[in-house]
Amino acid sequence: MTWRYAYRRWDGTQESLVDDADAVLAELTDDLLANGDLHEALQRMLNRGWQTPDGRQVQGLRELLDRLRIEREEQLERGDLGGAYREIAEGLQEVLAEERLGLEQLEAGARDSGDQRRQEVTDQVAAERRMQLDLLPNDLAGQVRGLQHYEFVSSEARQHFEELMERLRDEVARTYFDEMSEALANPDPASLEHMRQAFDSLNRMIEQRQAGEPIDPSFESFMEQFGDLFPGNPRDLDELLEQLAARMAAAQAMWNSMSPEQRAQLQGLAESLLEDLDLRWQVDRLAGNLQGAFPDAGWEQRFRFRGADPMGMGEATDAAARLRDLDELEEFLRSASSPAALSEVDLDKVRRHLGEDAADSLDRLARLARQLEDAGLIDQREGRYELTPKGIRRIGQQALSDLFSQLTKDRVGNHASTWTGTGHDREETTKAYEFGDPFNLDLSRTVHNAVRRAGSGVPVHLHPDDFEVIETEALTRSATVLLLDLSLSMPMRDNFVPAKKMAMALHTLISSRFPRDYLGLVGFSEVAREIEPEDLPTVSWDYVYGTNLQHGLILARKLLAHQQGTRQIILVTDGEPTAHLVPYDRGIGHDVFFNYPPVPETLEVTLAEVLRCTKAGITINTFLLDPDRGLWGFVEQLARINRGRTFATSPGDLGDYVLVDFLNHKTAVRRRGRTG
Repeated sequence: MTWRYAYRRWDGTQESLVDDADAVLAELTDDLLANGDLHEALQRMLNRGWQTPDGRQVQGLRELLDRLRIEREEQLERGDLGGAYREIAEGLQEVLAEERLGLEQLEAGARDSGDQRRQEVTDQVAAERRMQLDLLPNDLAGQVRGLQHYEFVSSEARQHFEELMERLRDEVARTYFDEMSEALANPDPASLEHMRQAFDSLNRMIEQRQAGEPIDPSFESFMEQFGDLFPGNPRDLDELLEQLAARMAAAQAMWNSMSPEQRAQLQGLAESLLEDLDLRWQVDRLAGNLQGAFPDAGWEQRFRFRGADPMGMGEATDAAARLRDLDELEEFLRSASSPAALSEVDLDKVRRHLGEDAADSLDRLARLARQLEDAGLIDQREGRYELTPKGIRRIGQQALSDLFSQLTKDRVGNHASTWTGTGHDREETTKAYEFGDPFNLDLSRTVHNAVRRAGSGVPVHLHPDDFEVIETEALTRSATVLLLDLSLSMPMRDNFVPAKKMAMALHTLISSRFPRDYLGLVGFSEVAREIEPEDLPTVSWDYVYGTNLQHGLILARKLLAHQQGTRQIILVTDGEPTAHLVPYDRGIGHDVFFNYPPVPETLEVTLAEVLRCTKAGITINTFLLDPDRGLWGFVEQLARINRGRTFATSPGDLGDYVLVDFLNHKTAVRRRGRTG
């Protein structure tokens, strides 16, 4: 198979799935870091929406639900169901008034003629017509039926009645079969027979299927013969029946929404017109079959229309159908528990009622998780979404990129030079390449190693084991433990998310640029615990009181005990120590003592652990987030004992301070290694 590819200049309209997935993940990051649950973060993002890289706003479920409610209220305010009854009644009264006026004019003409015989005949005819008009029933259906068999004297009244009948047939047709309204408005005998045959065939198909019998005719044959009556282009029998059931259920909801008097008058009129067309039995039969096949189509629904403008029966049925769709969409969106669930939404229905932008937003919401999965950033395990290792790395890279984008060059210099070691004088020594070394390849030694390994001859095939690099500086290692405060005060003061972003950025920086270095992560609140790098995005604060820095320093010292090179602890906290470990009476295990404000014993045992770190050659650099006066006093004692540095910073500047200090530390360490 030969693949062909076409290329064109980027014009801003094309979508980049990778960039889009990265943008979505970036939108998720703060919520994920704050609460530690990717599944819930995705759900909250579904609710609030987000902005795409090109500046378009993706509407969330909350906004879409608000739009549905507004649209529903507008539909209910559009018209008055009683207006249909009044319009028809007024139309009939106008016809009757015109006919009575015509009778008077007929009598006046006979009198003016001077012909006695003509006057007698005219008076007799006029009296008979008036009696017929006086005996018309009070209900609309009875009046229409009576006038259909009445011989009009007034040509204007006859014409207006025929126009009214045409309009009423159109209303009835729109009420039950929106697609057939034009055909039923002024039908001829051939088209009526065509409709009767279509309804009969459709009813037989439904009844045969319900009885488990073979369907005859087939759906394809049925559409070949009667497709002109069903322009909705249904793909199969189920879709056709679903369309018809939705329309008939909307008609029933329209009847249900009327007052008993209005319903009796208008429904009787509709049935009378269908009976005149010899279609009532088939329509009633179809309605019963559809109600049995689709019992949940909304046959019992009713709506409270509050508008002032009169609505015809067809228009009211349209409104009831829209309201039914809006209710179904609202119920669907409220029950959607994940992006995947939204993939079942009817986007055509959304587009029809809320517009193209809402349909596009729902489509993007439905593709939210799938985009991240396709990009390899998340995975679904046991029904819940979790970050993949690639997703964790990407969050760290984003955090690192965001922090470096905020730094100015005069604060840290050229980062590339710090990472690669370029700019130093070359040493004359070489060494075998190890992962993480600057790739300053000594070509002569590398080729020599390849020839020694594989023998003489050309071409010379290089292998990674042949690589030999020129040493630009003495190779040094450093070991760092990030000691992160997870106490309840961190989220309460909005310090938690910036601290986690800094931690992920630092981990990404070390793992990608200084892979020979060691980074350990320890979180502490009431007690301390080691954190694996892959768990960092989902680590949450502890819902307990207590800042047990003593236990955190103990774990950090143990992690650094077997590490080579320079060793440091980066302490990030916003509160003074308020808890420490107390051995059990029997000497096995520990209990936790907590008190706020801190008691002298807590400060003493914590500073004793600071002294142990100092004696072990571990530097403690402390970063204080919005410190209070009590924390300053403790940190001054810590710095006096350990000689580490102390930085007071805000949450927004924390990442800058930590990364700058770490890079400066790396530069200083390398210089010491070079001159030592």
